[in-house]
Amino acid sequence: MASELKVTLKRSPIGRPEYFSKVLKGMGLTKLNKTVVLKDTPEIRGMINKVSHMVSVAE
Repeated sequence: MASELKVTLKRSPIGRPEYFSKVLKGMGLTKLNKTVVLKDTPEIRGMINKVSHMVSVAE
């Protein structure tokens, strides 16, 4: 059974490459300080690694 991760958007994607906005939107993070609960899969971990400087993660 996959555990879950709480991912919160802490920094705005404004002024950054469009790629970051697309990754965040793919995770469901659309507004600052929004928190989403995602399954802990390798795909989600990869997305988090790409935008790790913009999000905070809790298990």
